[in-house]
Amino acid sequence: MQNELKDTKELYEHFRFVVDKGQSPERIDKFLFHKIENVSRTKVQYAAEAGNILVNEKSVKPSYKVKPGDVISVLLTFPPRDNEIIPENIPINVVYEDEDIVIVNKEAGMVVHPAYGNYTGTLVNALYWRYKDLPLFKSGELRPGLVHRIDKNTSGLLVIAKNEISLNKLARQFFYHTIERHYNALVWGNINDDEGTIQGNIGRNKSDRKIMTVYEDGEIGKHAITHFKVVERFNFVTLVDCWLETGRTHQIRAHFKYIGHPLFNDTEYGGNKILKGPSSTKYRQFVENCFKQLPRQALHARTLTFVHPKTNKLISFESPLPEDMQVVINNWHNYVNSFKI
Repeated sequence: MQNELKDTKELYEHFRFVVDKGQSPERIDKFLFHKIENVSRTKVQYAAEAGNILVNEKSVKPSYKVKPGDVISVLLTFPPRDNEIIPENIPINVVYEDEDIVIVNKEAGMVVHPAYGNYTGTLVNALYWRYKDLPLFKSGELRPGLVHRIDKNTSGLLVIAKNEISLNKLARQFFYHTIERHYNALVWGNINDDEGTIQGNIGRNKSDRKIMTVYEDGEIGKHAITHFKVVERFNFVTLVDCWLETGRTHQIRAHFKYIGHPLFNDTEYGGNKILKGPSSTKYRQFVENCFKQLPRQALHARTLTFVHPKTNKLISFESPLPEDMQVVINNWHNYVNSFKI
């Protein structure tokens, strides 16, 4: 069995099985119920209905009878956890909602789902309160409706499913990288190229497990690709548009540090220091003031484009830059223009 999960922002699990030679005919939902830890038969059936269970590269129904030699590929959303999630009446910015999905514009500073040290005050706690009457949010799952996430101090758009079928269909789109996500980032330095691609495996830093590192050795970490295009240059920092082919933890932050352009005020990746520009007191005060106005990494999940799980129509959402990022970008714009007078 192969399980692909660690160090990814997408919240699903991928399993692969090869059926033993001595296996007698058995319904695939029952077979997988016994093979996969902490999963219900109903969850397996939902996955099959969404086309997320493949046998020999073809989708099958829950009633399919497995036979020796079958190669089974399964895509499942996360299983429940033992700890109870506490519903909390926390305001969230819902930009779109229907019977199947909800689009949230997350503020910087909010953790997406409970984890060690953050069991309350998260987006999931808010969702449990807002959708307490929906079956999916009565399941006790750690990440109900979630198929992706963004970092605590990153702002921007997230799609959340409101039922199991939508959850499985969205997970499928993330797994096959058909969902398009664009981010805006303010990075240190003047990037040489107007557009480009950053490639490099991303894995946990060996000395600090809280951050990620790009490994040139292909044997370490997970394959990651980030594309970027320059939006505007401010001499010592650059505003870029980024889009991802993969969804690794801290991907944009780690990749831009790797090419020598860490995100502005990114504490964990070295962007919270003055890395470019003159040594004058005036310039130092200007940058430090920007740090105070934007007390986080300058990263915003701006657009989200995907196929609606029920209508099968392509839909797209866009979130303007939040005030803290816009203020700092305006500051840099004015600073650069002051030298052109």
